[in-house]
Amino acid sequence: MTSEPDWTALMGARLFERRVVLLSGELNDALAGDIVAQLMTLDAMGDDHVTLQVNSWGGSMEAAFSVMDTIDLLGVPVHTECVGRAEGPVTGVVAVGSRRRAAPHARFRLTPPRFEARGTAMELAEWSLHCQRQLDRWCDRLAEATGQAATRVAGDLDAGRYLSASEALRYGLVDEVGQRRGQPARPPLGFRPPP
Repeated sequence: MTSEPDWTALMGARLFERRVVLLSGELNDALAGDIVAQLMTLDAMGDDHVTLQVNSWGGSMEAAFSVMDTIDLLGVPVHTECVGRAEGPVTGVVAVGSRRRAAPHARFRLTPPRFEARGTAMELAEWSLHCQRQLDRWCDRLAEATGQAATRVAGDLDAGRYLSASEALRYGLVDEVGQRRGQPARPPLGFRPPP
């Protein structure tokens, strides 16, 4: 009896050989640790850029900071590509790449992470201050990466603003929006080029 191959592991190994790392799903501490380890390993293995492909519905601020800090500290460029969605703190991961790209139908959502805590009133007050400091640091870092004012970023976070790929380009979250291969750029729907 032959066993089925582990397609997920096989796919991950093939992507790793091509210097591609996946950030897929909720960005928690375990996933962040895995991504950081892969990025650092690829940095040590060569001088070519690494591509971090992102499709995430959010995660923790601490996990996002660990990936963002690693991208900042590596000796090789990290290109980020949003191939589905990037929400909450994960938008910062996309924004800090050296070359930032979005798929044509990618979606971004600027929203603060949800914080949950239990404890005494004193502990909760201290936790609240810590969370606010983290959020302020994240707004400053996202403002730096996008060229937006930190107050605008904070306002957009409070509003839970959604951005399409083209809106993310104008906002400064990405540098380019990909197009399908072999397809010429088309004018927006409803408009025809003059004869």
